[in-house]
Amino acid sequence: DDKKTEISAQQIVDKAIAVAGGELYDTSDISFTFRDRKYEVEIDSKKRILKRILITDTSKVVDIKSGNKFQRFINDTLVDLHDTLATSYGNSVNSVHYFAALPYGLNDPAVKKELLGEVSIKGKEYYKLKITFSQEGGGDDFDDTYLYWINKATWKPDYLAYEFHVNGGGMRFREAYNERYINGLRFVDYKNYKPKRKGSFMTIDSLYSANELELLSEIKLNAIEVNQGNYN
Repeated sequence: DDKKTEISAQQIVDKAIAVAGGELYDTSDISFTFRDRKYEVEIDSKKRILKRILITDTSKVVDIKSGNKFQRFINDTLVDLHDTLATSYGNSVNSVHYFAALPYGLNDPAVKKELLGEVSIKGKEYYKLKITFSQEGGGDDFDDTYLYWINKATWKPDYLAYEFHVNGGGMRFREAYNERYINGLRFVDYKNYKPKRKGSFMTIDSLYSANELELLSEIKLNAIEVNQGNYN
């Protein structure tokens, strides 16, 4: 079949981002709640400023991550944080925003993409991508490896998995569900699985197909709002 042209990992990611909302990611202010905290993305002169807000009876804690800079305010007062703590808080803010905005983050400069091939999961065809991060600009977890399964018919990442090394390490497999588009941006919730037994990370999709994963948690975003920012 001469019509088959080779497609690259970059083209697949570009297409997936376009289908999920594309350029709207760069112009939209976003807010949602996740596990009792409110998260916000503000666009300020094309920069995405990430926030996490926790309100209790006595205090309001606002964490702000902008580029590599992290700040914590408690009741509007800037708190002096040790570098390691600032990095840790910054990473956790970044992580929630990263998953909420997938596949947008897959075009960050630090991301390295590789097309592993095509696989079938539950009767549907997927491009299987391997994502790693360069140490320069890849954050503290640059040695983590991710896999994404992009549906060949819809260009949507129906599944993703990652292998991590902190806290003793492990692997997770996430199944997207409850897809909704809000003002043009795609959001999903995830069923978060882990393997029942030790297996190879690179073939974790076959463990999923064989029901060899156990459901660990569900990752749900609530009260999502998307507004077009103003950039005058």
